[in-house]
Amino acid sequence: MGKLDMSPGPDTMILSALERHNLPALFAALPLLRDLDSEVLAEITREVEWFSVPSGATLYEAGQPADGLYVVVNGTLGLFAPQAGGGSRPSGRVAAGETVGEAEVISGTNRTVTVVALRNCEVARLPVATFEKLVVRNPGSLRQIANVVIKRLDSLQHAGTQARATPKTFVVVPSGEDVDAAKSAAGLARCLKALGRTELVLSTHGHEQTSHWFHRLERSNDFVVYIADSLQTNWTRLCLRQADCVLLLARSDGEPRAWHGLEAHLDAGSAGRSIELVLIGRPQSLATARRWLDLHQVRRHHHVRNADDLARVVRLLTGRALAVVLSGGGARGFAHIGVLRALQAAMLPVDAIGATSIGAIIGAGWAAGWGYAEVLERMRRSFVGRNPIGDYTLPLMSLVSGGRVCRLLRAEFGDLHIEDLPLPFFCTSANLTNGQAAVHRRGTLWLWLRAGVSIPGVLPPVFTERQVHVDGATINNLPVDVMRESIEGAIVAVDAGADRMLDTSTEMSEVPPAWRPWSWLRRDRPRVNIVQILLRCGMINSTAATIAQRALADLVLKPPLDRIDLLDWQAFDRVVELGYRHASETLAQGAAETLRRTVGAGVQAATDRGSSR
Repeated sequence: MGKLDMSPGPDTMILSALERHNLPALFAALPLLRDLDSEVLAEITREVEWFSVPSGATLYEAGQPADGLYVVVNGTLGLFAPQAGGGSRPSGRVAAGETVGEAEVISGTNRTVTVVALRNCEVARLPVATFEKLVVRNPGSLRQIANVVIKRLDSLQHAGTQARATPKTFVVVPSGEDVDAAKSAAGLARCLKALGRTELVLSTHGHEQTSHWFHRLERSNDFVVYIADSLQTNWTRLCLRQADCVLLLARSDGEPRAWHGLEAHLDAGSAGRSIELVLIGRPQSLATARRWLDLHQVRRHHHVRNADDLARVVRLLTGRALAVVLSGGGARGFAHIGVLRALQAAMLPVDAIGATSIGAIIGAGWAAGWGYAEVLERMRRSFVGRNPIGDYTLPLMSLVSGGRVCRLLRAEFGDLHIEDLPLPFFCTSANLTNGQAAVHRRGTLWLWLRAGVSIPGVLPPVFTERQVHVDGATINNLPVDVMRESIEGAIVAVDAGADRMLDTSTEMSEVPPAWRPWSWLRRDRPRVNIVQILLRCGMINSTAATIAQRALADLVLKPPLDRIDLLDWQAFDRVVELGYRHASETLAQGAAETLRRTVGAGVQAATDRGSSR
C-alpha cells in the first residue's frame, strides 16, 4: 500500500497550530474566536482549560450543572438525548472546531444531553466567566452561538425520527488467524470508493501515530477502513476507539468463538458505535448464524458469499440500501412475485425484505436466494396444486386443522433459521397474549411463517413459549415502520390488500333454512362464505394503519387486484403477471431512476456485473 492520502481539509489551520503547540494560533483558527483581536485572544487563552477525553468517555451527562462551553479541538463528540422511557438516543455529533454546551451556559440551566467522546478528543473548556467576557468583547460570537443552538435544538426535537448517522470509519476485527481480514477489508474499501474518497489502514502505517494523525486522516477522506488484529493488541484497541462501525469478521464454516479480551470495547451500546457481524462464505450446517449471534450483542448480521453480497453490506452500512416490504392479501399476494421480478429486471437489487402473512412466505423465498423461477415453481406447487387451507376439521378452534399449511412450509423451508437467510429478513405476527405486533428476526423460519398466516378462525394460532400468535395482518398488514427502524435507504412497499374486499347483491339478515340452499348458492349472485368473512374481519382493523404505513415508504406499488378473490389460488399466473406489469410500468415512468438516486452509486457495485440470481 502506498503513502496515505491526507490532503489539507477545512481544519488545516487548526491542525497546523496543534502540531506547533501554538495555543494562540490554535484558538485564532477556531470559528468562534477568529474575529477577536490578539490582546483579547491572549487573555482568553490564559483562562481556557485544555484536556483530553479518551474514546468512549463521558464529557458530561444530562442533568448536570453547566460549567462552561466546550470547544472540540481534535476528534468527535456524540450527543445523546434522554428518552422518556429510559435510556438515550443519538441526536448529533460535534466535530473539530465546533462547540457544545452553549445553550445551558446562556440559559443557566442544567445539561440537556449527555456528551460522549466518539474518538480520542482534545477539548478546550471556556468557563462561564470566560464565556461572558467573550460575549462582551465580541458580541458577534453570540449570533454564531445562537445559530449553533438553534440547529442543535432542532436535532434534539427530531432525535426519535432522525436517520442514523452514516459511519465514516470502519474497523474490521477478524475472529482468528484463519480469517482473511485483509482481503475482506480491501473488498469493503473498493465498494466504498464508489461512494467517496476511501483509505485502507493497516497497523504498519498507524500503530505509532498520534491522535492528530488519525484526525487528519479521517478529515481528508470520506471513509476510512482499519484492519485490526484478532487479539487484544494496542493496535486493535486503538482501531476500536476510532470506529463508527465495528465489523466482526468470521467464517461461516468455522467454529463459533468469542472475541476474547475485547468485550469491553464491543459493547453494542457504547458511544453510539454500531457493532455488526459479517459471516464469510457458505455455512456448512444450519443455525450457524444463531450460534455466532449468541456470542455477542450486535445491531445486525450479514452473510457474504460473493462480491454482490459485499456490495449489499456496503449499501446497508452507508444508508443506501433498497428494502422491500410485502403485505398480506391471500391469493392477491402472488403479485409480490411479479414485483420482485420487475425490480430485478430494472437492475435494482433488493437488500432487505420485511413482510407479513402471504407476503412473508414469498419474501422468505426471495431472501433465501431462490430467484424468480424457483419462487414461481415452489409457490405454484404449494398453493395451486392443492388448496392449502382445504383440511377442514371440527371447528372448535378453527375451520381447518392447519396441518396442510405446516407440511407445505416445512417441505419448502426445512429447518432453515431466519438468521441463516442470505438477505436481511423479518416477518411479523400478532401476539394475542400481549396484544402487540411481534417482529421475528430469529428462530425457525417455517414456524414463524406459519404463525404469520394464522388467520383467526380459519387457521389455528401458533402456541409457543407461552404465547399465542396469529396472522400479522390483523394488526399491521404493511410493516413499513418496522423496516424504517431497521435500515437507512429507500423502501418499496407492495400493498396487495384492498380497501374494499367483500361485495354482494344478496339482501338477507339470516342464513336460509337448510332445505332452501339454492337461493343462497345461485351463481348469478356474488356469494360470501365464512372463510371470506373471517379473512376480512382479520384484516379490517389494520386498514387505517396501512394508509399510514404507505406514507412511510419511498414508493408504494398497489397492483390492480380488485377482481381477485382472497382465496382464488387458481388465479396464480394472472396475479403474478398483474404485479409484474404494474411494477414495470411504474418503474419505467421514473420511479426506477428516483430509487437509483436514493440508493446512490452503491447500487452499481452489484449491478455492473449483473445480478447473481
